[in-house]
Amino acid sequence: MGPVRSLLLDLNPRYLLDSTASSLKDPIQVCREYLYDRDGLIVIDGLQSVEEWDAVKTAFDGAFKGWIIIITNEESVAKYCATDSKYVLNIKGLEADHAIELLDQELKKNPRAAVTEGAKRTTLHKCGGLPKVICAAADLGCPDNIMSLLANRENMKDLFAWLLSYFSSSPDTIKPFIFYLSVFPLNHTIRRRRLVRRWIAEGYSNSRDNEECTAEEDGEKSFLKLISLSMVQVPELIMTPPMCQVNGFFLEYINSRPMEDNLVFALKGHSRKNLQRTGRRHLAIHESWDRDQNVFGSIDFSRLRSLTVFGEWKSFFISDKMRLLRILDLEDVSSGVRNDDVKKIVKVLYRLKFLSLRKCKGITHLPESLGNLKQLQTLDIRETFVVELPKSIIKIEKLQYIRAGQSVSPAAPPAAEPPVPLEAPAAKSTSSLARCCCATLVPNLLSRLRTTHRRVDTRCHHSGVKVPRGIGKLTNLQTLGVVNISAVGWKAFVEELRNLTQLHKLGVSGINKDNCQTFFSAILCLAHLRSLSLQVQVDEDNEAGFLDHISWHPVNLRSLKLYGLGSKLPQWIKKLQNGSKLSLQMTSLSQEEINLLPSRLHSLRIFLLEFQVLQFGQPNSYGQFSVDFLEISCSSKLETTIMFQRCYACVLRIRCGRMRSLRVSGLQNVKQLKQVWLSGPYDDALKQNLESEIANYHEEGLPKPVLRLEEPGSSLPYLWTSS
Repeated sequence: MGPVRSLLLDLNPRYLLDSTASSLKDPIQVCREYLYDRDGLIVIDGLQSVEEWDAVKTAFDGAFKGWIIIITNEESVAKYCATDSKYVLNIKGLEADHAIELLDQELKKNPRAAVTEGAKRTTLHKCGGLPKVICAAADLGCPDNIMSLLANRENMKDLFAWLLSYFSSSPDTIKPFIFYLSVFPLNHTIRRRRLVRRWIAEGYSNSRDNEECTAEEDGEKSFLKLISLSMVQVPELIMTPPMCQVNGFFLEYINSRPMEDNLVFALKGHSRKNLQRTGRRHLAIHESWDRDQNVFGSIDFSRLRSLTVFGEWKSFFISDKMRLLRILDLEDVSSGVRNDDVKKIVKVLYRLKFLSLRKCKGITHLPESLGNLKQLQTLDIRETFVVELPKSIIKIEKLQYIRAGQSVSPAAPPAAEPPVPLEAPAAKSTSSLARCCCATLVPNLLSRLRTTHRRVDTRCHHSGVKVPRGIGKLTNLQTLGVVNISAVGWKAFVEELRNLTQLHKLGVSGINKDNCQTFFSAILCLAHLRSLSLQVQVDEDNEAGFLDHISWHPVNLRSLKLYGLGSKLPQWIKKLQNGSKLSLQMTSLSQEEINLLPSRLHSLRIFLLEFQVLQFGQPNSYGQFSVDFLEISCSSKLETTIMFQRCYACVLRIRCGRMRSLRVSGLQNVKQLKQVWLSGPYDDALKQNLESEIANYHEEGLPKPVLRLEEPGSSLPYLWTSS
């Protein structure tokens, strides 16, 4: 009866003054009498279990006529209490523009605080969008050691008590995933797939695949759980977010936890040699660390399971004492990794399960000794200069994930893709602070469309790697790409492809009229294939008409990417199942080809060299074209128009190259539109055009769409919308 007595006290404290209060036998009946036929609003905060709700609910049945709001940390409890799922609301932190506004407003109340833009930026990252924390930080003058100062403030004790309770009440199965997030620095953008693959190597995800759930599916579920707990922040309106950032306030709290809770140690700044580093399982070398070899040599590596490096690489980072290391993640290394380093890695760290050398430009080949990594599950060498996998790779029977290849243009190096903000402020705020405080993501390198002001061949060759004979022995492979099947020996690879029956994701380059029929015949055997990426080699007429003649239907695919097309789409593309993701890189796109597109898609991304008019939807009825996310990227010397008839879309993203003129019309015909993103070197005329379209937008019961602007030349990190 504890929860009911507490409710009774809050409803009518005078009962405690009543001499008979202590002798009450039935507080539920007293609550009912007090609430009988009353109207109003009751808020119950801190509900922890369905049992508590069952106890309290009896006090309301048949008595209270008003509204009841339940505040709980558990989603399952909220769903249990709600009369309908539409009444369950997951409260998030403030978005960047509102957080900036609140911080500036509070800082005006503290005139003695001289706060730099950099200090503001760091403070906002650490506050995690929590209004109470932002206000307290402003009152303190945005110090570096915000967590320790806040913990000692009287008015913040309830927040930290809640934090402790929040972590303590989190399921034991999810706690390792929570503390693992502190491997990554504040405000660092993390790929979802990278996290999941690391978790699998750590053994956090269900490593023994079963019929109900694979290890990767288990990791994906854990990722979604972290989102529901607000531990990580992801793009709004994207159903399967490919990128995330750790909530800054939670990250600061995790880092402040005792050593027995937090097994991550970070080297940053000027770490001293005599610091206690015994027993840590995860080492993160931050970009800010001074690379002191003596300090590094004093660390106890006997229990080290993962090493993650940010910034410059040094050869002494690999030690003979790292015998238990399972994960080596060099994706964020800026420079320094060479072929000799890879040889040393393979020789010393023979128990590795996860090896990422992504974007290590100094690597040109992998050693034959790679085959000695018998435990290796994940190998990522994208954006290196490796063009061929070693023959010994077929010895690594546990490999599940191989990613390789890079994007190169036949005419010139690809230009940097214009960045796009995720939660950037609207046009009123374009300061460096506003840009840097947004949750941001990274571009898909396999879908860059080079944008230049002169007309050149922009059919980007997403060069794959040559794989050795015997690749079909790696029957545990779930992800493979990008493989160059136009290389010598492609027939042998295609034949062996039939044996890789567990493949979920496949990427190939070099699809042409000579090999396409054999290739598509082979992938008919891949019953689990859900994602396919193809780089097509067009014929002398700049077309890929040979794709029409293949007997293949993509009915089971959830994601299809076609790069290098001319102006024609294969006829079978209209059979892509509803709700799929489709990415197209083409020279141009006519209205006839647009009409071939499936009527309902999760996302549609179109990269074009030129066009004059693109029209989406039909003038007579809704439902002819429906997409959650529509992206149009173009670099054209022509005057161009994007028109919308009656259709559905949640997010529209326009990325401009060096275009002569672009106009958008008919946004008011797009139902359920919530956001419009504009990036690249756009002119004021296009910005004003979109502002006018949004101003005239009206949909009953819904707010106007939000315009997200990215100024040309900004250093804001990129946004990636493809997994």
